[in-house]
Amino acid sequence: MIPFPQISPEIFTIHLFGLSLSLRWYALAYLVGLVVGWRIIVGLMRRPALWGDRAPMRPEQAEELLTWVVLGVVLGGRIGFVLFYEPAYYLANPGQILQLWHGGMSFHGGFLGVVLASWLWCRKNGVAPLRLADALAVATPIGLGLGRIANFINAELWGMPTTLPWGVIFPGEAAQDCPGVTGLCARHPSQLYEAGLEGILLALVLFALVRAGGLRRPGLALGTFVMGYGLSRFVVEFFRQADAQFITPENPLGHVLGGPVWGLSMGQMLSLPMVLIGLGFILYARSRPAVA
Repeated sequence: MIPFPQISPEIFTIHLFGLSLSLRWYALAYLVGLVVGWRIIVGLMRRPALWGDRAPMRPEQAEELLTWVVLGVVLGGRIGFVLFYEPAYYLANPGQILQLWHGGMSFHGGFLGVVLASWLWCRKNGVAPLRLADALAVATPIGLGLGRIANFINAELWGMPTTLPWGVIFPGEAAQDCPGVTGLCARHPSQLYEAGLEGILLALVLFALVRAGGLRRPGLALGTFVMGYGLSRFVVEFFRQADAQFITPENPLGHVLGGPVWGLSMGQMLSLPMVLIGLGFILYARSRPAVA
């Protein structure tokens, strides 16, 4: 077992006029991920040779795009969490939907929010949506990895109980509520599994794809990202503790499809379409000639 490191979720707190203002690791992960993604897109747009003919937009347009992406991430992520994970609770407490400081964001909702925001921005600026989507796909994994590391620091979204030597003893009554376990309960650090797969591995695959001329096939980077994320999330869900609202004495693994022993979690249900959609984009891109 590995004791949970004593890292505060808050980096620092400022007390001003009776108010406490804190910068949290989770917020910093979002900010750094967005800024790094923005700079990656700027770098891609400054290298038209990567695209075969010309870059899909001017580098300076990336700053305006960033504003739209932020709105898509925040609004889509929150709405997705409300609709996918706790619709009954928020229907009874609608005033809490906008209380983002209490947590509750869905990647799948944020992804759909970015898709919609980017498509609207492309229509407004006359940019080819599929080529911009390829750039966004290359820029996203680093931010995902940082977000999962922040989840670990927050001691949230931990995995199922395990006896493996890298099991982590997460703090809190909920994390230590492990039926059948005597003494301290260690769990899979599933946040770090996701950081490694969705962040590091997927970023390396996409960077290698760019170097190999992948941006000359519109949709290839997008399909690789969507399929890669879906597969990564699907696999990690086997080790990740299901959300509390799906767990019952009759369904201890929190499956939303199938039975209590064999079935699919909500995360897997939302990831399977991503695998199929990503594969579709890959096949489409490979079926068409590369842009010269």
